[in-house]
Amino acid sequence: MLVSERRDLLLARLRRDGRIIAKDVAAELGVGEDSVRRDLRELAAAGLCQRVYGGALPVSPAVGDHAARTQVASDSKRRVAAAAVGLVRPGCTLLLDGGTTALEVARALPADLRATVVTHSVTVAAALVEHPSVDVVVLGGRLFKHSAVTSGAAAAEAAATVAADLFLLGVTGVHARAGLTTGDPDEAAMKRLLAERAAETWVLASVEKVGAASPYTVLPLDRVAGIVIDAPPGAAAVADLTALGVPLLDAADPTA
Repeated sequence: MLVSERRDLLLARLRRDGRIIAKDVAAELGVGEDSVRRDLRELAAAGLCQRVYGGALPVSPAVGDHAARTQVASDSKRRVAAAAVGLVRPGCTLLLDGGTTALEVARALPADLRATVVTHSVTVAAALVEHPSVDVVVLGGRLFKHSAVTSGAAAAEAAATVAADLFLLGVTGVHARAGLTTGDPDEAAMKRLLAERAAETWVLASVEKVGAASPYTVLPLDRVAGIVIDAPPGAAAVADLTALGVPLLDAADPTA
């Protein structure tokens, strides 16, 4: 088998199974495991997969810049937002992450909701300017333009003073094996810090993030209260999460 044919097979297997285990594919094809690992390195360098220990996972399409992500799975993000709003209680302090799904949550908050929203996202804060009864606290810091959020030491110091009831966390990958991941190490660190400042953390998982992975771990799955998830019925990635006992709030179910 030519190298190009083997790599095409790897990509097809990744689409079909949602993961590749290097030693299993090597045994199946009768080639050295090093050859498969080299193929995976090349595919990862081209942005076609996310390498993990022992193999590879699908790369998340949610790692583009903020403008690009607004065009990805917009209907799914609105469904996740509508379900997540049900977790927000009157009078609570809500930590709302950055990202396009969090922005949909801000837009979906009921007009009569009285609450405090703390955010490091300038777009989320701007979306709440006209909300009549939500107090908005913006965590200052250096603007990370890729995601339109503040970051760095000043943002971390400001976040350390927060005590929230609920954190709605945005990530770019939700996978039973890789956990909760994102594409930037500083963003991952900020998300971890925000999760520490809330009594409960729920993950916003629109369809393009489910079963995908990004380079930097945010949190393991057992560190969150649950995942607000939108995925096709019977999706293997959802079954894997369920098998681990991860609480899932089905955004696609109108009775959820």
